[in-house]
Formats: sequence, structure tokens, C-alpha cells
Amino acid sequence: MVQLTRIYTRGGDKGKTSLGTGKRVAKHDLRVTAYGTVDETNATIGLARLHVGAEVDAILTRIQNDLFDVGADLCTPEVENPEFPPLRVVASQVEWLEGEIDRVNADLKPLKTFVLPGGSPAAAYLHLARTVARRAERDITLLAENEPINPEALRYVNRLSDLLFVLARHANDKGDADVLWKPGEHR
Repeated sequence: MVQLTRIYTRGGDKGKTSLGTGKRVAKHDLRVTAYGTVDETNATIGLARLHVGAEVDAILTRIQNDLFDVGADLCTPEVENPEFPPLRVVASQVEWLEGEIDRVNADLKPLKTFVLPGGSPAAAYLHLARTVARRAERDITLLAENEPINPEALRYVNRLSDLLFVLARHANDKGDADVLWKPGEHR
């Protein structure tokens, strides 16, 4: 387990940071960008948690913990025969998200058009978290084009954005208070 005794190390003062393997890379490295955006997703979920009830808060709490797993996975490049087995996202974490999506979505009003981000404060923050998760997904796919990654990490973030979408609709009176897109309304 990590023990933080000093918050600043001065190790990044020249624009470099350490990966999980100890390798030093630029702070703008694709891998650092990917797990940094996962961290940003986690922070936006923290904002959403301020506005949701206990049931959704429990879901988001688990997701926040899992996002640290995703970050740990992404910050540790895949190598053959590592000295210490790295923490990797596993299929059961993705399957849990899928189960939650199906469970929450079953109670929602069917969609007939796209939903605009907004409605209740909880929904607005969940939509914000969804869009940041989508950016994290784009960053992870760019990383995956250049280096091997655990595909379960990408699957996790992809499903996460879907779950955040249905949770936002749930927060809008199960879809009854969704703000709907009206194509071409102001032409």
C-alpha cells in the first residue's frame, strides 16, 4: 500500500514524472495524459456525489475507487515477466458496470431524442463527469494506438460513461425531467 509522508518531492520540477515501473517520462506523455484524465473524471464524480442520494452515492463511491485501479493500470506499462504483478482492471469490474447500467436503465422513460446536459444539479454534474470520461476514453485509445494497454481499462471507461448517462437521467426524475434536444428549433 502507498504511504505518503511528503506531498512534494521536487521530482517533477523539470517536467518529468515517474510511471508505475519507475521509468521517468514527460508530464505530457500520452500515458500520463490518459491516467490524468481518468483522475479528472474521478474529481468530477466527486462533485456529482455532493448532489445525489444514498443509492447513487454508493455506486459512485465504488466507481471512484475503481478509477484509482484504472489509473494504476494505465500508469504501469505492460512488460513481460514484471518483478511485481501490477494492478490491472479485470472483466468483473466492467461486468458490474454493465449490470448497474441495465438495472438503472430499466426504470427510465424511453428516449425518443437526444438529451441535453442539465436538468437537476445532480444530473448536470453527472453529465459533466460523463463528458470527462469520454475524453479519458479518447486519451486511452490514443495511448493504445502507440503502446500496449490492458483492454479492460478501456472497456471500463467506455462503460462508465454509459452508466453516468443513465444515472444523470435517473437524477432527472427517471427521465421525466430530462432536457430534450429539439432539432432545428431556432432556425
